[in-house]
Amino acid sequence: MFFAPCRSADSDPSHASAASGCASGRTIIAVSVALALMAALSSAPVFADDLSDVSQLLRAGQQSAALAKADAYLKKNPQDAQMRFLKGVILTEQNKSTEAIEVFTKLTEDYPTLPEPYNNLAVLYASSGQYEKARIALDKAIRTNPTYATAYENLGDVHAKLASQAYDKALQLDGSNSTAKSKLTMVRTLVGNKTGGTNPQMAALAVSPTPAQPVTTEKAAAEKEAPIKAKPVTPAKVEIKPESKAASKPESKPEAKAETKIEQQEKQKQDKLKAEKAREAQEKRDAKEKAEAAARAERDLVLKTVYAWAKQWSDRDVKAYLDFYSRDFDLPKGMSRKDWEKERRARIENKTRISVKIKSAKVTVKGDTAEVKFHQIYDSNTFQASGIKVMELKKQGSKWYITQEQSGS
Repeated sequence: MFFAPCRSADSDPSHASAASGCASGRTIIAVSVALALMAALSSAPVFADDLSDVSQLLRAGQQSAALAKADAYLKKNPQDAQMRFLKGVILTEQNKSTEAIEVFTKLTEDYPTLPEPYNNLAVLYASSGQYEKARIALDKAIRTNPTYATAYENLGDVHAKLASQAYDKALQLDGSNSTAKSKLTMVRTLVGNKTGGTNPQMAALAVSPTPAQPVTTEKAAAEKEAPIKAKPVTPAKVEIKPESKAASKPESKPEAKAETKIEQQEKQKQDKLKAEKAREAQEKRDAKEKAEAAARAERDLVLKTVYAWAKQWSDRDVKAYLDFYSRDFDLPKGMSRKDWEKERRARIENKTRISVKIKSAKVTVKGDTAEVKFHQIYDSNTFQASGIKVMELKKQGSKWYITQEQSGS
């Protein structure tokens, strides 16, 4: 986008009345704008005509007509940055600061890499004495384009006004502070505001559109990636300047570095989070495997107990056989432990041969209890039997003991 430099009212007779307004202490805010070619659009000539018409109407003082034509164009092309910018200029000329601020603010949101809307926001804020807001807007303009000389000068003026207000306050609190008086005088001299007002004077600016230049198809294609550029100009000397030179450049290298650092920090954060999740998942897998290994070990121990019980029975070792039964063993109804053991001893010792085999054993462990279901084959010199037996066992200390047994066919 090409922006014409700021020019004071004294250099243009058509703005004599505006200059008079400045002399009377009124703050007059305006922006000079030159035509630009939207090379990325196939209808570039039509756009240039529309922009030129609006600019000419504004130069002729027909602000309402210029605004109406700008609105008509934006109704069809609502995202056009150049016409939206010019609309903000028109609203500024009409002293509709609130609406102008809204236009320039929306431009900064939609086109955050353009410094000019930030600069003009600063001008509007400064005109109403909102110097802190003006400072913030200028800081953003400079971050967007570190070579924006006008923004730096405006920022200096804003800081001078803020300093003036601070010295004023110091003198209100201590009228004998000679140092503050000297500094205040120096600052007011710097900003050309010896009357001690809080608003810097603003020069009225002429609107002098530059005629549209023909553009070849090759040039339009080449500029498609960056349709809005600024033409270097020398801005007029005013205290708080609106739009002037400075190309709409990509974000500066320091900003890019900052973004890279933030991206790196975010990546490190994500990597750390992934590593944390992977560690937690591995811990869960390890815990699960450990629990499964412990369960297998217990099942093996239960099964080993049952096989040992069967062996002691087959060996007719009554004492070792009876030791597998818990003191809480579920005895047959009406029998004491002593009577039951006596009966078991007699049944084993009156045999000359016993063989007890276990097949197809299935073990289920739940905490310190277990169930074993198996096919038992019994063979002795006097009796043979085969059937399903279900045993319940309980862990006491490090060993498993039989608490109940049932036989079936």
